[in-house]
Amino acid sequence: MRPFEGIRVLDLTHVLAGPFSTFQLACMGADVIKIEASGVPDMTRMEGVSPGQNAQQYGSYFQSQSAGKRSITINLKSDAGKQVLWRLIKGADVLVQNYAGDSLENLGFGYDAAAAVNPTLIYCSISGFGRTGPKATHPAYDAVIQAFSGLMTVNGEAESDPVRVGPPMVDYGTGAQAAFAIAGALFQRQQTGLGQFIDVAMLDAALMMMSAYVVDTEITGDTPAVYGNAHPLYAGYATYNTADGEIMLGAWTNKQLGALFSALGEPERASQVVATPRDEIGKTRDADAKIISGKLLSKSADDWEQILNRFHVPAARVRTLAETLREEQLDHRGVLQKTADTGDGCPDRFPVTAFTYAHGSPAVKAAPPKLGQHTRDVLLEAGYSSAEIDQFYNNGAI
Repeated sequence: MRPFEGIRVLDLTHVLAGPFSTFQLACMGADVIKIEASGVPDMTRMEGVSPGQNAQQYGSYFQSQSAGKRSITINLKSDAGKQVLWRLIKGADVLVQNYAGDSLENLGFGYDAAAAVNPTLIYCSISGFGRTGPKATHPAYDAVIQAFSGLMTVNGEAESDPVRVGPPMVDYGTGAQAAFAIAGALFQRQQTGLGQFIDVAMLDAALMMMSAYVVDTEITGDTPAVYGNAHPLYAGYATYNTADGEIMLGAWTNKQLGALFSALGEPERASQVVATPRDEIGKTRDADAKIISGKLLSKSADDWEQILNRFHVPAARVRTLAETLREEQLDHRGVLQKTADTGDGCPDRFPVTAFTYAHGSPAVKAAPPKLGQHTRDVLLEAGYSSAEIDQFYNNGAI
């Protein structure tokens, strides 16, 4: 039994941060019901690497965070559609929404109204800047938050302009924070019997993911320097060329740097490094880097990775994502999983969660849903008759 089996989540989210948070809950066993407007579905249904899938509203961006969910359509601008959502809210444990500004509140589905109908509801609101402050109503995407948060200015090389982190890390980091907050609220409800309102901001999540940099800046008043792949003080914490590719070294401590020099056949320098006071290790950074770079050119990156790891030096050949997905290591982990029923056009495996349990581990049980695939099933479960559901279809309520 997975932790959230028996928990019902209403997913009124779109794009990445919100859907990723509910996907994490689905992987943990929650019954996640994704609610979309039939004429204006989640935009990620039309985003991805396959034009054919995008045209079918089944884009890879949607698929990446929708396995295990159920999909229904509701027209929240119709009175009948609103009544359908109210009935679903009455039987839900969690509602997650990331509508722009006060859009959902203006439709009548703000937290206060929802809590009046279901006092034990966990209501999670996800937005770019949060529900308070002068930017509360301002729109945002991952890249915008990267710019506002300062993340772009601490990424890249020293001589480069600010650089956006490629993958939408703020979106996924926000989704993870939201899922964690919801899990905490569910546990709290178990203790108190009370529902909860959760306010999650992408900006806040970005700052959380830069915690050490934030604290350093609070202390000094200055933004940390950008140094790309080569640390300005520690020669063992940098990327180097080898005989056939690049390798990233993670020899941060004196002990690790000493082990690195031992692996490179420099025992005398290894002993010196281990005995050097920490605040002086940066004085020989350039000389150490010259030794390291010369030695590493003698073998391939794969060979050095094996050798250095045997010496307990953190190191890895710089791989492409496609190479990483072929690594045997992933076969021993639960992060990539196949669904029980792979849908047409779905990949063989989906990223699920970054952890496993001894029992009841996170899993995906079904392929990402087609738009409105489960509308009839969910409404039947909610107590509507087939005739009533047919009428909803006829009058455009669903």
